[in-house]
Amino acid sequence: MLFMPHNFLIVWLVQLLSMGIFGTGIYILYEWYEGELVGTPYLVSGLVIVLWSFAGRFISLPLLRRSGVDEPKFMRSKTVKRLSQPDGSVLQVEFFGPEDGQPIIMSHGWGPNSTVWYYAKRQLSDRFRVIVWDLPGLGKSSGPKNNDYSLEKYARDLETVISIAGDKPVILLGHSMGGMINLTLCRLFPHLLGRRVASLILVDTTYTNPIKTCIFSNVLRKLQKPLLEPLLYLTILLSPIFWLMTWLSYLNGLLYISVELSGFTGTETRGQLNFAAFLSALGSPGVLARGTLAMFKFDETQTLANINIPVLVVCGAADIATKPIASDRMVAELPDAQKITLQPGGHMALMEQNRQFSQAVEAFWATGSEISNLP
Repeated sequence: MLFMPHNFLIVWLVQLLSMGIFGTGIYILYEWYEGELVGTPYLVSGLVIVLWSFAGRFISLPLLRRSGVDEPKFMRSKTVKRLSQPDGSVLQVEFFGPEDGQPIIMSHGWGPNSTVWYYAKRQLSDRFRVIVWDLPGLGKSSGPKNNDYSLEKYARDLETVISIAGDKPVILLGHSMGGMINLTLCRLFPHLLGRRVASLILVDTTYTNPIKTCIFSNVLRKLQKPLLEPLLYLTILLSPIFWLMTWLSYLNGLLYISVELSGFTGTETRGQLNFAAFLSALGSPGVLARGTLAMFKFDETQTLANINIPVLVVCGAADIATKPIASDRMVAELPDAQKITLQPGGHMALMEQNRQFSQAVEAFWATGSEISNLP
């Protein structure tokens, strides 16, 4: 996801609304205590508002979505390597599946951490050596001491992960910002393509500043300099306050609305929606803001034509964070690419349509032939 430029204003509004509602409840209770508001209805309404601020999710979540059979959970591996980087960051790298399996390195998007790959790890680790890592500053990977959250920094981190993946050429699978990291690596380390990197899988991602390929792009491009960037710097400055606001919006259930709108299409389960919302609340707002600012500088348009390895481009049919037109452009520019559309699916189609997603990955590697859209 889930912390992307297109939904940043929505996240801000949800957080402010959460604080406003909580503040209203506290104000009503205070005025009742002081005798300015007289009567039991004021006491009850104040208590209800405060209670909803901390437990509204238990009401709203069951109303929003049905429960599923296989709900995502926090699944970590016991096979772990911790890699120290020159900038002070430490990478958490986890391994699943047989050691002699085809290695596939999964880079998650901006906001969650590597536990977002719950379904992929379960469904692909029987035949692949699944390698996941937490981007520095998220999950169990510590952030850089120099506050460098650029795509180039993350591409260098990914190159370090590739170096411990074994002797076989790897598949690089990246979702959202993870796909952007893959493209940046192709520019910085072109000698790895075909030798250490066998193929790419780019999932719900883009080749340029995501502002240009998201919903309402024309408006957001005009707002980037005068509004979005100042708000992001303010988020960095007031990170603890915004983290408190984020958790309030998770507890009262309002965060589900922004996650639903930006990531899903309505076929997700209750557990999937809750898991995605919880993951988005875990990340430090200051870290997320720095990474979003870095994405504004991202542009690998010229890199696409130089990627001479097989590429599978996967997109959700209704993705509004990186619209399908971005996938179409990449397929047109890449020398050896094919596309699959997950339907119905949004930016989090890898979770919402997890079976389709895993089947596409398996078919791409097993056959190497063109894959038509799955039903």
